Amino acid sequence: MFRFFVRRVLGAVVILLIISAVTFFLFYAVPRDPARAFCGKICPPQNLLLIRHNLGMDEPLFVQYWHWLAGIFTGRDLVQFGTCDAPCLGYSFATQEPVFSAILDRFPVTLSVTAGAAVVILSFGVITGMIAAWQQGKPLDKIASTSSVIGASLQIYFVGPLLVFFIVDSMGLLPRPSYIPFTEDPLGWFVHLLIPWVVLSIIFTANYTRMTRSVMVEQLAEDYVRTARAKGMSSRTVFLRFAWRGAMIPIVTIFGVDLATLLGGAIITEQTFTLHGIGELAVRAVQNTDLPMLLGVTLVGAFAIVVLNIVVDVLYAVIDPRVRLT
Repeated sequence: MFRFFVRRVLGAVVILLIISAVTFFLFYAVPRDPARAFCGKICPPQNLLLIRHNLGMDEPLFVQYWHWLAGIFTGRDLVQFGTCDAPCLGYSFATQEPVFSAILDRFPVTLSVTAGAAVVILSFGVITGMIAAWQQGKPLDKIASTSSVIGASLQIYFVGPLLVFFIVDSMGLLPRPSYIPFTEDPLGWFVHLLIPWVVLSIIFTANYTRMTRSVMVEQLAEDYVRTARAKGMSSRTVFLRFAWRGAMIPIVTIFGVDLATLLGGAIITEQTFTLHGIGELAVRAVQNTDLPMLLGVTLVGAFAIVVLNIVVDVLYAVIDPRVRLT
């Protein structure tokens, strides 16, 4: 197990380095000059040169990247902004605020949207798929399969405003989506984010319903399941004790892959409901050619996905004892 963790951590470090380097160097392929955007519309040439020097943009790209990377662990002294303590991700070119602080302030919003949607996806998607497999060929199975096809065809930017119009504006059943810190009002946090969770999870829930049903039907036809039934075990016991374990392995695997897509969907959801999370920072960074903010958001998002994938790998052994991590 220890060797497994070491390999996974080393692999995660390599992945994060590659992602940060690719993002950094691709940024300079954009024709816009971030120093000019920092300086403003009316910017004398001498001011532009001074800003480029203060931001360290007159140095070779590899030197700039190394300084940025080292600043994460040791901090940096920036002429334009002063001392930046570790973990230093630089200062935003657009707002001149520390990138790490800006991400830290908005991270709870994105985490709440993503985590809540993930719970809905795994709860309703997997449970509905298991019920459909249990009732294979019966009306309940057909209803679940039809609903999943409809749900998979819907889009966040269409379903979001539609639900707000009917549930919030017309019927007044829920308040308009917003973010309330969980520590201040847990019930308000839940109620105000309920619609964003449902909207973000609709497509994923539909896909996981179909996938769970398909995998469960395959598991129920396996030899070990038939053997358990031949020994006199009830269908309910065989279904809940044996079949679901084999079915969860591919589901957990796909969920680990879908984490990046779920995070991307959270960004769209934040924009749809005007939730001030990391998605807002990402969109603004792209619009303003804000390299420090863009790098910071990309690195934090990649780090979250890599860590969650390691957790998913560990879950394999918990779900199926036949899996051995060496």
